Amino acid sequence: MKIYTKTGDTGKTSLVEGTRISKGHDRIEAYGTVDELNSFIGLLADQEVNKHRYSLLKSIQDNLFVIGANLASDPEKRANRIPPIKDEDVILLEKAMDEMDESLPELRHFVLPGGHVAVSYAHVARTVCRRAERCVIRLTETDEVPELVITYLNRLSDFFFVLGRKICQELEIEEVKWLPGK
Repeated sequence: MKIYTKTGDTGKTSLVEGTRISKGHDRIEAYGTVDELNSFIGLLADQEVNKHRYSLLKSIQDNLFVIGANLASDPEKRANRIPPIKDEDVILLEKAMDEMDESLPELRHFVLPGGHVAVSYAHVARTVCRRAERCVIRLTETDEVPELVITYLNRLSDFFFVLGRKICQELEIEEVKWLPGK
């Protein structure tokens, strides 16, 4: 099977149900950014410090595929075979953050990305997640989006912030504090 179809050569692509839309459409931007986030999570999951988190990060990647499938569907033709994001998916992120936060020192400063490659990947995932959230919000202004998608992305960006802090703690490195003017 050839991976290229040549059907996108004119700047249009197909949604899951076959609806053709511009590659510049907000829907394409939204699910493309979710896909980009998923790739950064792959990098993050491949870091040695995250070996014990691999199944959680894989679960997040699975949920992002669900979100991508929903975003890649025409709301008027969306098939019931595409699963939704569920409340339990959001709760899983909250529980993971609560567990990590239990042993973290109180946050008394702004944190800059850096200090270790794995920490930086967590912050890249956080910022790409925020961009994905903005893209989805923009899409909701003109199109239907399953309601928990924004909630999940919002919580997920918080998760990556806490994860970055936890990785610093586990690697026994100091967080890069933002000290204005210094």
